[in-house]
Amino acid sequence: MVLAAGRSRRMEGRNKLLLPVAGVPMVRRVAAAALNSRADPVVVVTGHDAAAVAAALNGLPVTTVHHGGFATGLAGSLGRGLEALPVDVTAALVCLGDMPWVEARHLDRLLAAREDTAGGSVWVPTWAGRRGNPVLWSRAWFPALQGLEGDRGGRAIMAADPPGLREVPMADDAIHRDVDAPDDLPPSFP
Repeated sequence: MVLAAGRSRRMEGRNKLLLPVAGVPMVRRVAAAALNSRADPVVVVTGHDAAAVAAALNGLPVTTVHHGGFATGLAGSLGRGLEALPVDVTAALVCLGDMPWVEARHLDRLLAAREDTAGGSVWVPTWAGRRGNPVLWSRAWFPALQGLEGDRGGRAIMAADPPGLREVPMADDAIHRDVDAPDDLPPSFP
């Protein structure tokens, strides 16, 4: 699941998800990373500027779902994305549309950790001792995630170090890097 419903409030009037990153709209780059991983299906939650975000995804085999209440914050978009998943999905890999440095290899590392970890139910990437995104949640956590409100994601649940939480070391800091303001995206990106 790719969360792509936000308003880009700190981006000086531009929708950051549509900014080109190595010539590709940021949201398309994130969706492509999900598609190039073992994650299946890929659901993209739109909200603000939904038509333009959907157009940036044109031709990709993703399912887009609109969250009309996107202004209420991240929790509603997360809940809308979970509702859109097929009933036979056993876990959700929650990706953020503003993290263009996360690649398929990061996602596949989380998916592999799920297969290798008995008793796990939440897999969070780490680098240099800090947790990051995306996070892989087993279906058992869907009700708790859907019960969140406002501009809060699963971090509130993870802060309590719930049973079944597994940290998955990564080889780089991509899991910590997002784009919130113009200075977050260097001109020399990729």
